[in-house]
Amino acid sequence: MSHSAVESVQASLDVIGARNGELNAFLQVFEAEAAARARNVDAGETLPLAGMTVAIKDNICTRAGRTTCASRMLEHYESPFDATAVERLEAAGAVIVGKTNLDEFAMGSSCEHSAFGPTRNPWDASRVPGGSSGGSAAAVAAGMCDVALGSDTGGSVRQPAGLCGVVGVKPTYGRVSRFGLVAFASSLDQIGVFARSCADAARVLGVISGPDERDATSAQRDDTDFTGQLGRPPEGLTLGVPSFARDEAVSADTRDVFEATCEALRAAGVSLVDIELPHAAHGVAAYYIVAPAEASSNLARYDGVRYGRRAEGVGSLDELYTRSRSEGFGHEVQRRIMLGTHVLSSGYHDAYYVNALRVRRRIKQDYDAVFARGIDAVLTPTSPSPAFGIGEKLDDPMALYVEDLFTVGANLAGLPGVSVPAGFASVNGRELPVGAHLVGPAWGEAGLMGAAAVIERIRGATGRIATA
Repeated sequence: MSHSAVESVQASLDVIGARNGELNAFLQVFEAEAAARARNVDAGETLPLAGMTVAIKDNICTRAGRTTCASRMLEHYESPFDATAVERLEAAGAVIVGKTNLDEFAMGSSCEHSAFGPTRNPWDASRVPGGSSGGSAAAVAAGMCDVALGSDTGGSVRQPAGLCGVVGVKPTYGRVSRFGLVAFASSLDQIGVFARSCADAARVLGVISGPDERDATSAQRDDTDFTGQLGRPPEGLTLGVPSFARDEAVSADTRDVFEATCEALRAAGVSLVDIELPHAAHGVAAYYIVAPAEASSNLARYDGVRYGRRAEGVGSLDELYTRSRSEGFGHEVQRRIMLGTHVLSSGYHDAYYVNALRVRRRIKQDYDAVFARGIDAVLTPTSPSPAFGIGEKLDDPMALYVEDLFTVGANLAGLPGVSVPAGFASVNGRELPVGAHLVGPAWGEAGLMGAAAVIERIRGATGRIATA
């Protein structure tokens, strides 16, 4: 039964009104704008995403509302333009219902590092939704919207998708324009999609993909239909399972769901091949050198002079810089800026940054070698464990960084990745989602979404709205 755009928007707004006070998934809700937009969609021609309700991570620029990056630095910033991805969604008939919470400037794996309070997991409000796109993941999982945009620098779409039980896809670097995405680490950042099904994720990814003259890193590729292999049979699909998928860092309950997924795939006719990614173990270390180095450079623009927060009552330019940045940035952002500045400094650049780039190249070569063998995608868990408690890891940054164990490789290598719900683990009497993670060859989104859809059908864990 089809619904009008007005009905779809009202349904989303009703759920947001009922649940956002508890979950803090949305930082801004565009009730009047969304209702007006829905009326226009219903009155116009039929469009590919007509009436689909969308949430936008609040580090992606929209003319509506503010673009805060969940930071005091930009809490009053109003963008004069829409990001390209936002323009393309609206041109296809989608209706934006609001902006979602995130780890400040997309730096985090739990959505606790927000200047406006943490987002909570809709399956268990005492737990994190993952990050940095935790607000977008929670919004889709709770039924507050049909789909959402996030950004993924080291796993920030796929990891919260796994912890919230939704589909999350990060495209090949250059597939989606970064114009209007506030920069964190420019050689790693990509806009990605959250949905409750592989079909919706593939449709929306196709709409926002394609070249953009405003982003010099966007690829000149017009292959934007990623739905063609969604019905592929499991027979003939070959997935590589690296040894580190069963690393000791993986919790017992996650390992149980992962092994059950592997068994179900084999029984359905999928070929699972043991593989090695020799440099994967160094991925997190390389990422946490490359990403902070780029963040240190990108965030230098927030100095109290050009735009953003400006400290008052200062006596010198040095004091203006120091106080504006100290007041505007939270502790995790400050930590990463200092780390990045250190690894780029004289005497440390070669030892840290240049070596990290070498590891990055080796990781890409490892994946290329696997795909050259005819393997369709690499299969691992999405995260080492189900959602952990709010505050549980805040005092241990390294424990949070390890959450990116399975996801950073795709960013370092520029490859597409997707998390699809694989099942549920029972933790203290609560059902918590566990994701399966696939990485495919560059520009192979259609095949990757087809492989994810195989898992979706066999495991039957997608589409559930979290009502706990």
